[in-house]
Amino acid sequence: MCGIIGIFARSPVNQALYDGLTVLQHRGQDAAGIVTCDDNRLYMRKDNGLVRDVFHTRHMLRLHGNMGIGHVRYPTAGCFTSAQAQPFYVNSPFGITLGHNGNLTNAEDLKRDLFVEDRRHINTDSDSEILLNVFAHELEATGKLKITPSDIFSAVSGVHHRCRGAYAVVGMITGHGLFAFRDPHGIRPVAIGRRQSSEGTEYIFASESVAIDVLGYELLRDVAPGEAVFIDMEGVMHASQCAEHPELTPCIFEHVYFARPDSLMDGISVYKARLRMGEYLAKKILREFPDHDIDVVLPIPDTSRTSALQLSYDLGVKYSEGFIKNRYIGRTFIMPGQTQRKKSVRQKLNAIDLEFRGKNVLLVDDSIVRGTTSQQIIQMARDAGANKVYFASAAPPVRYPNVYGIDMPAANELIGHGRDEQQIAEAIGADRLFYQELDDLVEAVRKKAKGIERFDTSVFNGEYVTGDVSQDYLQHIENLRKDSARGDTTEKDNEVVEIYNTA
Repeated sequence: MCGIIGIFARSPVNQALYDGLTVLQHRGQDAAGIVTCDDNRLYMRKDNGLVRDVFHTRHMLRLHGNMGIGHVRYPTAGCFTSAQAQPFYVNSPFGITLGHNGNLTNAEDLKRDLFVEDRRHINTDSDSEILLNVFAHELEATGKLKITPSDIFSAVSGVHHRCRGAYAVVGMITGHGLFAFRDPHGIRPVAIGRRQSSEGTEYIFASESVAIDVLGYELLRDVAPGEAVFIDMEGVMHASQCAEHPELTPCIFEHVYFARPDSLMDGISVYKARLRMGEYLAKKILREFPDHDIDVVLPIPDTSRTSALQLSYDLGVKYSEGFIKNRYIGRTFIMPGQTQRKKSVRQKLNAIDLEFRGKNVLLVDDSIVRGTTSQQIIQMARDAGANKVYFASAAPPVRYPNVYGIDMPAANELIGHGRDEQQIAEAIGADRLFYQELDDLVEAVRKKAKGIERFDTSVFNGEYVTGDVSQDYLQHIENLRKDSARGDTTEKDNEVVEIYNTA
């Protein structure tokens, strides 16, 4: 999962891009990057690390221009090197930079075709670089020195014809403008914001509406599945549907875990969706455990708080905070490697003994993926003196890997794969385990949605909405994602790179 942002303004955008990326930091903590454009020159800074660590004053001062894009990344497969940091750049045609959230399921075929047929070289293992080169090739096929919005939309149509999987994209074409587009299923999110300045209209694209709000823009709408939106150098917005058969099937896990609760995604309030998750989960607990002896409901910070609060209300059980979170430790689900994840849990959370001692506690989390974190937290509750430890997940069992840009591990590393709920409860050490029903989760998220008939729920039921995911591909992904195949690398600091374009 990654975060993307793009801004067309009437004044320098470097600080706004930085601020926007910090708001989207929860979507990726491995690397960050910004590219700005000023008078046909591109200025790029990207490296491994958090936004605050990648960009120092000396870098910010050199990121000139009133238009730019930014990206925060966590890797979906392979190693963690700054060569994979985004945005990516290709100089032909015109000079194009691009940031991508998602994952292409036919990346290997595309990489071969780009080399054999299009004569384009891919320098990294990133499918985002492949996506950029596909777009560049389709744009170059126009053969024009001065392109129009319709040429850009034609190029995006070519991307849709060639690329499979999930992709939400922001990019710049030097001397022409800012663009964004979304895959025909709308699996990954991107929204548009707008505001008026004294010098004219300004626009922003961002993965989540919260970045649009924080930067003082008004949320206009979401980019539709298959749609491309282009802001030209005069600040005029152009939009076109570029896919033949678009269907909005967004990833439901955005609402379970990734998105901030103060975001709106495809018209759905993440906060309200999580409240309803707690409501439906409480109903299930009352059905299965009507004579429960739960003394207190305790959320596992931070994502599960909203669901846990509603659950406790509907159960009629006291809600309390039993864990204190060290906010300087990253999200364990997106940490690079199982060893580091295991080490970080007790560094991240500390139990308040008084909330556990002698009590039957219900711990609530947003989901259970590997089970590593859940197992350690349950043990922490017992160490703090809990009498019984029940566990509830606001999501159903995660049984299948994600292929659309979430770094869920190989199937055999998922604690829900091949186990029933009782076996999972035993594996994580819970006295009793409650999972959300998939139908209830879908209803909780869709209840106020318009135009969404279904979601991508592949991690729960193995049904991949793009219809092109084979067992061979899943095996390929598993080989890439095995923790044993991963390695951390330490690389030298990369200063701001100035890219000159004569167009």
